[in-house]
Amino acid sequence: MKNNLGKWVLSWPPLVYLVLFFLIPTTIMFVAAFRFPGDFGGLAPMYNIEDGKLVWDLTLENFQRLFEEPLYWQLFLKSAGYATVTTLSCIAMGYPLAWLIARSPKKYRDLMLLLVILPFWSNFLIRIYAWMIILGPASAFTRALNAVVTALGFEPVQLLFTPFAVIVGMVYVHLPFMVLPLYANLEKHDLALLDAAQDLGASAWQRFWRVTWPLSLPGVFAGSALVFIPALGMFAIPDILGGTDSIMIGNLIKQQILDTRDWPFGSVLSIMLTGGVLLMAALGAVLARRGKRG
Repeated sequence: MKNNLGKWVLSWPPLVYLVLFFLIPTTIMFVAAFRFPGDFGGLAPMYNIEDGKLVWDLTLENFQRLFEEPLYWQLFLKSAGYATVTTLSCIAMGYPLAWLIARSPKKYRDLMLLLVILPFWSNFLIRIYAWMIILGPASAFTRALNAVVTALGFEPVQLLFTPFAVIVGMVYVHLPFMVLPLYANLEKHDLALLDAAQDLGASAWQRFWRVTWPLSLPGVFAGSALVFIPALGMFAIPDILGGTDSIMIGNLIKQQILDTRDWPFGSVLSIMLTGGVLLMAALGAVLARRGKRG
C-alpha cells in the first residue's frame, strides 16, 4: 500500500503538468479548428439559439483550405527539410564531440560536459541575436570570408537573412541536445569489445562501424528526436536570422494566430504540426527499441 502511494505521489505532478499544459490546450485547439473566425479575429460563437433551438455553428472549411492549398504542405515539407538538415548536422558534429568526452579521463569529463551545457545559462534570444552580429555584413567574420571569396574571383556572399543562417542558428541551439544523449550512451560502452575486434584483425574503421556505431544507435535515435521535433516547429530563429524565403510552418502558425488572428486555421496548422511531431516521436521510440534489441 505504501509503495503504491509513493508511486502515485511521484506520478501525479508530471501527470497534472501534462494535463494542464498539453491535453487541455490541445483539446481547445482541436475544438477551435472546427469553428469560424470572428468578425474582428479570434473565434465566432460555437453555437446560436434560433427559434428556441440550439444550432451548432461548426465547419470543415479550415481543413479543406489546408488540403486544397499546396503552399501549406510545401511549408510543412520545407520545415521538415530544415529539421532534417539540422539533425544530420548535429549528428555529424555532436558524435565526435560526445565520443571525445566519453573517452577522456574522468577528471576532465565534468568540465567538458559543463562547457556543452554552458549556453543554456544565457537567454535563448540573446544567443540568437549574437549570431546576427556574427553573420552580419559588417562583422569581421563576414568581411574575412568575402575577402577570400572575392580573391578567388567570386561575388561577395550574404550570410545573414539566408537559409544558411537559419541552419547555423538551429544547429547551434540544438547541438547540446544531441551531444548529451550520445555521451550517455557512448560512456557505457564496454571497451573490451573493441579490443576483441582488434585482436580479430578489425581495422579502426571496422571497429567503429561494426561495434561502436550499432551500440550507439539508441543514443543517435534519442538525440535525433530531441533535435528534430523542436526544430520542426521552430519560428524564432527563422524570424531573426532568416529572410522571407526562410519562413517555416511555425512562422505561419504564429502569423495566423497573432497577426491575421485567424485562430481556427492557425489551430488546424497546429494540429497537423502536433500530429507530425507525435508521429516522429513514436517512430524515434520504435527505432530506439530496435537499436537496443540489435
